Amino acid sequence: MGRGRVQLKRIENKINRQVTFSKRRSGLLKKANEISVLCDAEVGLIVFSTKGKLFEYATDSCMERVLERYERYSYAERQLVPTDPISPGSWTLEHAKLKTRLEVLQRNQKHYMGEDLDSLSMKELHNVEHQLDSALKHIRSRKNQLMHESISVLQKKDKALQEQNNQLSKKMKEREKELAQQNQWDQQNHEIHSSSFVLQQQLDSPHLGEAYQSAGVDNGEVEGANSQQQPSSTGMPQWMLRHLNG
Repeated sequence: MGRGRVQLKRIENKINRQVTFSKRRSGLLKKANEISVLCDAEVGLIVFSTKGKLFEYATDSCMERVLERYERYSYAERQLVPTDPISPGSWTLEHAKLKTRLEVLQRNQKHYMGEDLDSLSMKELHNVEHQLDSALKHIRSRKNQLMHESISVLQKKDKALQEQNNQLSKKMKEREKELAQQNQWDQQNHEIHSSSFVLQQQLDSPHLGEAYQSAGVDNGEVEGANSQQQPSSTGMPQWMLRHLNG
């Protein structure tokens, strides 16, 4: 006998209903994964149990991206098909969507903070870990980029300061050399002016001629006395020479 067709109605037995939910949920998640892989489709599946427990599946484990895409598509559809803005039904639907999205974001935030992890399966924990690893890679990459940029800026500043220091040192050496040369020239000019001043004072002195004249007289007297005291070259006395000459 073949398997009979299951009548679609609520299962009254609580245990049977829970078992059926578990089996159908696993099959539904499997089918969502298959259609995503085989057809390269972006799939987002959300299932709430009777106790309010959430089960979800999203392509590349990114439900937020699927919901954002759905919101953009729904907004574009609403723009094309005008609806009554005063309709209570539209506001109720929008409120429900926003509330659901907020709950998903809050739950994911708690998971990223390491909270409420008891309700997650092994695959869901692996997805959370993968997302955290990806986020850490982006954070470290950005951090390293900022560090390299800061180091580059500091190196440029250091190079500029070194160049300024070298220029200042060069200017100081040139200034010291100029001052040394100026001091040497000033000293030479001072010595020259001092010598010229002393010589001019000696030339302008009124006693200089008298000194030269007195020196000449004294020299003449000395020479006459020397000539008188010198003996004759003939070796004879002076009175004999005078007698012979007379």
